Amino acid sequence: TATTEIYTQAFVGSVRCVQETGINAEYMGIIIMDKDKDKTKGEEATEELSKIRLTLSAKEIKPLEDVCSQILQKTKELNFKFRGPVRMPTKTLRITCRKTPCGEGTDTWDHFEMRLHKRVIDLNCPIKKVKEITGFKIEPGIIVNVSFPQYAKSAIITLN
Repeated sequence: TATTEIYTQAFVGSVRCVQETGINAEYMGIIIMDKDKDKTKGEEATEELSKIRLTLSAKEIKPLEDVCSQILQKTKELNFKFRGPVRMPTKTLRITCRKTPCGEGTDTWDHFEMRLHKRVIDLNCPIKKVKEITGFKIEPGIIVNVSFPQYAKSAIITLN
């Protein structure tokens, strides 16, 4: 049909562009096939790689670092490219309030502080593999934000 011809012309054009520019075809998610081989075998073997950003935040550092190391270990096992964890600046939330509820007496103050730690990990893998990479038990109190920059979609998963 006409639509399949358009798709095959676009595919052949992108393969030709990849060959001329010298871009790594595996990185682009394209299989360059010989004309002799059967075309149906190579088409189903690849999945499109996409950029995925995981933003992890928590009040405690140790559980956050443990989750980051588990994600990186799974990513290395599956041979996908990644960058991070990038340590973002710690947000410090401070509240200063009077100790006495009635307001009488000497001026004594309480100081409360909460620190929020954040890590960012960029993955370059198929979207279907994200569940496999993050498919382990994440401790309570860690917030994981998964975003897909090229689609401008975001899903926030809070695990308590």
